[in-house]
Amino acid sequence: MDYAVILAGGSGTRLWPLSRRGMPKQLLPLIEGRSLLQLAFDRAATLVDTSHIVVCAGQDYADVITGQLPQLLAENLLLEPMGRDSLPGVAWSVATLARRDPHAVVAVLTADHIMTPQAGFTTSLREALSAAAEDPDAFVTCGVVPTSAHTGYGYLHVGEPVNQAATVFRVATFAEKPSQDRAQGYVDEGGWWWNSGMFCFRADTFMDQLACFQPEMAASIDVLVSRPDLVNEIYPQLTKVSMDYGLMEHISAGTSSARILTVPLQAQWSDIGGYPALADFLRGEGGNTVEGLVITEECADSLILNRTTDGRLVAVCGLKDVIIVEDGDITLVCSMDQAEKIKQVAQLARERGKQYA
Repeated sequence: MDYAVILAGGSGTRLWPLSRRGMPKQLLPLIEGRSLLQLAFDRAATLVDTSHIVVCAGQDYADVITGQLPQLLAENLLLEPMGRDSLPGVAWSVATLARRDPHAVVAVLTADHIMTPQAGFTTSLREALSAAAEDPDAFVTCGVVPTSAHTGYGYLHVGEPVNQAATVFRVATFAEKPSQDRAQGYVDEGGWWWNSGMFCFRADTFMDQLACFQPEMAASIDVLVSRPDLVNEIYPQLTKVSMDYGLMEHISAGTSSARILTVPLQAQWSDIGGYPALADFLRGEGGNTVEGLVITEECADSLILNRTTDGRLVAVCGLKDVIIVEDGDITLVCSMDQAEKIKQVAQLARERGKQYA
């Protein structure tokens, strides 16, 4: 049967100060009063029954998640004592499902994406799940035709179609986040897609490949699934590594029986990794994104968010391409083209006091 795993870890420091340790970005009500996690759960529910959706997230956010997702079964919420990047979370989730259903086919999704229209997402992921079910050696990813030479995404070099309808393709090369020059080369060459970070595969296939390329992790995960009460002892010892680096690049190298396929994502895909992406999605009149008690004069292409509730007014005049976030005890002002430095600024703020983290 088909299942979905939603990865909802991460601190989202590029959306600081809105996203903090007490409330990371995936749990913030960013889109029409709903969180990215709620939107991800709604998308997953178009693929599988809600009883077949597993969420893997941090222990600190258990109460918030259960409040936001009343449909989520208690046994389907896996709580990490600390973040260890994406592969440990995927491994724990998939191993849990494999024990329940040895024939499980799993879609791995993340809680920081926005996709419109939802129907296009559903069509593409169903195609990917079907391809994974039919091919026991397949890891099927959803690819996105790039609109820029973005260096924050992995890339897929698309090969020949594997079916007559040309809806599923081989992946000739799986490349993790490139340099700017290399990314531009990929875009100029054509035939390279962004890796969306969504994968479909058979659970038994995944566990076989994990044992091949990450044997220590596979052994620890096997113990963890048998003894979930030991999570606080076992999980922090797992290798901190992403799904891409820890597994997919090994498979791409052709040193195993598994292979990578891709399905084009039939939806507009936004990875809400930082304020520029959020601004692009929410952009309103004059190119501005404005929320809360805000007045502007002669401003353009800016994101101005006022999350205070004490009647405080944010007034902005004569600025372009800026990020301004007022969040009570923190005011952030940043040029849009320097948004990647917000992560470093957040770290400096933490050093001033944990209340700013």
